[in-house]
Amino acid sequence: MATETLDPTIDLSDLQFWGRPQRERLAAFAALRALDRPAFFPELKLPFIKHGAGYHALVRHADVVEASRNPEIFSSEPCSNSIADLPRYMARYFGSMINMDDPRHAKIRRIVSRAFTPRVLAKLETDLQASATRIVDDLLAGGPCDFVTEVAARLPVQVICDMMGIPERERPMVYERTNVILGLGDPEYTGGREFVSTGITRSGVLFGLTKAMTAGYELNHLAMKLARRRRREPGDDLVSALVTANVDGESLTDQEIGSFFILLVVAGNETTRNAMSHGLKLLTDNPEQRALLLGDFDAHIAGAIEEILRMATPVIQFRRTVTRDHVMNGQRYRAGDKVLLFYNSANRDEAVFADPDTFDITRSPNPHVAFGGPGPHFCLGANLARREITVMFRELFTRVPEIRVGGRPDRLFSNFINGIKHLPCTW
Repeated sequence: MATETLDPTIDLSDLQFWGRPQRERLAAFAALRALDRPAFFPELKLPFIKHGAGYHALVRHADVVEASRNPEIFSSEPCSNSIADLPRYMARYFGSMINMDDPRHAKIRRIVSRAFTPRVLAKLETDLQASATRIVDDLLAGGPCDFVTEVAARLPVQVICDMMGIPERERPMVYERTNVILGLGDPEYTGGREFVSTGITRSGVLFGLTKAMTAGYELNHLAMKLARRRRREPGDDLVSALVTANVDGESLTDQEIGSFFILLVVAGNETTRNAMSHGLKLLTDNPEQRALLLGDFDAHIAGAIEEILRMATPVIQFRRTVTRDHVMNGQRYRAGDKVLLFYNSANRDEAVFADPDTFDITRSPNPHVAFGGPGPHFCLGANLARREITVMFRELFTRVPEIRVGGRPDRLFSNFINGIKHLPCTW
């Protein structure tokens, strides 16, 4: 078996692994890619959570792409955003379309995709620019600060709340609850220090799950309340479009709109915020690439964004469940097996990317999977995220060209999100 030749210090199920320095984790994934077949890891046993035997770690680009293209074999049901199956009480809030297969997934995706058409994105352009201008105004007025909270996190939350028609007074709550959901296990957001320092305890797990559930309930309740209002009083926002949409005789329920809002605000916030934060760090650490970008922004920004996304890979992994016996790249999978698609490892695969640990904004081609592999679950908001980063970086580097990282990043403790919580910046 592949695990017989695996370094015993590499255990992707051990939460301590995800607190190790980045260079050690990169080396571990390189070792996993060098194995003759995907390693199998026993599943972490959590109190109150139904767990299985374990999962196969798909770490090569080819395996991640092939599994993504074959959802009838590598299913998103019953759960794709958790290694363990979500309890029913959690699935109510977090069981959005990313945890569905076709045909139900396709119907819901067709309804919500109207939020990301070229016409809608073009309409957002003015609002995006106004928001970016206001953020940089505040940055210059306040001086050196935490880049994450004062710049990177503000734009995506503003955009999504504008799209959904969320009142201004509710937006701080949306941002805070998003951090709780994304930061499950991180001491700053969910009090998960017991996970790291003293081992997993029943009280620690229960506390973290309770905070995440409360955050999910509040976001879901906010969107459902707005949906009910828009059924009575339609407006010019995404919620109004969703409550009146109809595909093949079906429309979204208030509960589905609530779950979609959680997906939109969490995924939309996480990808853009972390790409911007990692981007500033990469451009600070690679001054020649920074000079190249600032020398001709329009010529290089598209390539820079794709390379930032590849290097950062904001979403580390998603899960799939094998529906029937299947052989892929010489490895046999059984019906019911779990596999984890490690996008972070696929994006450093030496078989696809020359000098994968080198930041090169001219890299071409750049077939990264930071938005997921090709297939029905490719990120619906990918073009919106690219547009947000472009607008924000243009405004930032035009008006504050000397901005750079001024200290060590404070990284999110997570095996799901490659996040930066805080990042001092200066100029």
